[in-house]
Amino acid sequence: MLVIRFLQGLLWSLQWLPYRAVRALAAPLAWLAWQVAGSRRRVTLTNLRLCFPDWSAQQREQVAREHFHMFLVSLLTQGLQWFASRDRLSRGCTLVDIHHWDAVRGQPVILLAPHFMGLDVAGVRISADYPLMSMYGKHKDERIDTLIYRFRTRFPRGLLFSRQDGLRPVLRQLKAPYAFYYLPDLDFGPRDSLFVPFFGVAAATVPALARLARLTGARVVPCIGRERPDGRGYEARFYPAWDNFPSGDTAADTLRMNRFIEDRVRETPAQYLWTHKRFKTRQPGETSVYGGDTR
Repeated sequence: MLVIRFLQGLLWSLQWLPYRAVRALAAPLAWLAWQVAGSRRRVTLTNLRLCFPDWSAQQREQVAREHFHMFLVSLLTQGLQWFASRDRLSRGCTLVDIHHWDAVRGQPVILLAPHFMGLDVAGVRISADYPLMSMYGKHKDERIDTLIYRFRTRFPRGLLFSRQDGLRPVLRQLKAPYAFYYLPDLDFGPRDSLFVPFFGVAAATVPALARLARLTGARVVPCIGRERPDGRGYEARFYPAWDNFPSGDTAADTLRMNRFIEDRVRETPAQYLWTHKRFKTRQPGETSVYGGDTR
């Protein structure tokens, strides 16, 4: 418990630093992580090799190192989303092109939020001003899980459901004014997944986006949380609501989602979650792309 309290205190302290100071502080820590986190380094480089085969090894390593840096920045800025006042949080994470969401306000809405480095802070920032619900995976340590839940729902407009409880709580609440902040792009295994190309590689992808939209009549409004172009904080950038979605072809709809994510990844490749084993689940007869390590 003392360790948890120390980390809380550290993150509380770091929230007062300018974003660029935290960015500078994260640089040596990212270098150290690159040296010692061999497994995550190999996963990152493998993912980049699969997704960007035309890049040189030097290009992939450069992006991988930048990704480690951005990952450390995201960890050190947890205090911004956990402790900062609403005004300070609003300055640290700006809402960009929110008129795309305003255009479909009053209808059920799914905010499609892939795993970019500003994902968590963007979710908390949105919930400071708008009714928002999301899902999370429970932590094994009940004390840590309690803290995560409390911090992510510290604004009264935020709802958080456990992934272990399934989608039923979401289905009950997916109606105006609540929007669903949906994280679509992790490998949860073969159950309920389709193998859909992601950067040309078959990836086990849960087709829940199309199913939820069909069941609830929700509009899909993509929302990308990442570092601002000026490097002075985060942004939650909204995109136009998708037309003709769902189309009735679940595989085609899921491919559309993956291709949208691909386009955003190409814009800022270092800010995507490359340390996740996105291609862990393989089709029958295929071997692991991660050297047999399936953890």
